[in-house]
Amino acid sequence: MFAPFVTLNASAEESQDSRTEWRLFVADHSQPIVRAINFEDGKELARYDLKGYAALTTSATGKTVFATQSDADVVNIIKTGIILSDHGEHRDLDVEETALLPVIFEGKRPFHVVPHDDHAILFYDRGGKADVIDEAALLEGKAKVRTIDTTAAHHGVAVTMGRYVLVSVPGQNAELKPDALPPRVGVRVLDKDGKEVGQQAKCTDLHGEATSARLVAFGCKEGVLVARPGGIDGPEFEMLPYPEHFPKANTGTLLGGKSMQFFLGNYGENKVVLIDPDGEEKFRLIELPTRRVDFILDPANPRNAYILTEDGDLHVLDILEAAIVRKSKITEPYSKDGHWRDARPRLAVADGKIALSDPRHSLIRVVDAETLKETRTIPVEGQPFSIVAVGGSGVSH
Repeated sequence: MFAPFVTLNASAEESQDSRTEWRLFVADHSQPIVRAINFEDGKELARYDLKGYAALTTSATGKTVFATQSDADVVNIIKTGIILSDHGEHRDLDVEETALLPVIFEGKRPFHVVPHDDHAILFYDRGGKADVIDEAALLEGKAKVRTIDTTAAHHGVAVTMGRYVLVSVPGQNAELKPDALPPRVGVRVLDKDGKEVGQQAKCTDLHGEATSARLVAFGCKEGVLVARPGGIDGPEFEMLPYPEHFPKANTGTLLGGKSMQFFLGNYGENKVVLIDPDGEEKFRLIELPTRRVDFILDPANPRNAYILTEDGDLHVLDILEAAIVRKSKITEPYSKDGHWRDARPRLAVADGKIALSDPRHSLIRVVDAETLKETRTIPVEGQPFSIVAVGGSGVSH
């Protein structure tokens, strides 16, 4: 006689343990090193020596981190060891050791890495190409790459949208100083065979991109260019011009909402702008007391964005209200004057906490997202700079 199914299911559930695991990956500003750190106890899990100083980007799945070394013309990939699998009513969490994967990407000045679904696009500013990289192959120690011709070397970007790729367009016949790159003037669309389709969209001085829901946005001198799927010849473009009453500036960095459709961008150095492409009010401007050092969206609380300004204050921006709702002093002032790559704090969000690198004091400061109180610090040798967080909770079978 068979036991009732519900009894078997209950026993299975009782044998499963819920687990939470978060890891920080931190690149040093003064040395070509990336450290993997256990977020809960602050212990270093691994240290990876690279060829150059790295900017870090997590993949869309969180399984890998791209360590882009622009000055050394190389990109390394780090396996995070965090594997989250969706099973409808619950998620599974598997935890493995971190590892520096054997696949290395080389090219002239790799810069922007744009992750999406199961792949990422790596853009080479001086290489005249972009690589579409399959993540599953990376984790098997292999390279599965589709290379895109970007027509000319330029500081650009490429983004996937379904079977299409949106690629920045370099200006032609521009009078340039020796060793300078041409400006960006627009966006073109390539199909799965690399053939250009549809009309190019104008976007002067293109800089900054983000994806939210099914939309992709680009920062332009004229406004924010939005690409939508579903056109006959690929994605359709719409320019959202900056309102006439806005002060003269433009957006050059964009973040895209995950649970809600919106974009958050800078507007000059001491303002940010919320962009709702389908709303009656497309742009809402928020003024900051001093210049912005870094900003980030909270993936678990889609209503919150966190902004660090050069006076050392951390601000909580309420996305729905388009207003700063609270702030707290976290670090000493870090001036925006000087070189753009000088050592300044960077932000990450992990398990309801904000992790903030403080290179001047060799610390990661952990701040409660609700109270904005510093709860602890994680000492990190050297000058911790670029930082990303990977993790989550799930059932561990």
